[in-house]
Amino acid sequence: MNQRAMIAATAATLMTLALASTPVAAEEKEKCFGISKAGQNDCASAFGMHSCAGQSKLDLDKAEWKYVAKGTCKDMKGLSFDEAKKLRS
Repeated sequence: MNQRAMIAATAATLMTLALASTPVAAEEKEKCFGISKAGQNDCASAFGMHSCAGQSKLDLDKAEWKYVAKGTCKDMKGLSFDEAKKLRS
């Protein structure tokens, strides 16, 4: 096997391993609402205020969330989506 083929095979193997491990990492996290500082949210507002990470305007806004290790949200005094939604109503 020539050197280019060896490099290509190694790269393909590494990419396959990286893609295969991604769902496991996602399962180990949960969305935790009401814990992020202004500008430090992980993604879109739960209630349509904006559509991107880092756009929150208030500290500890119940509509904003961050990914945290599964099972740690309550320790941080955070809320699940359903709890945040109830407070919003």
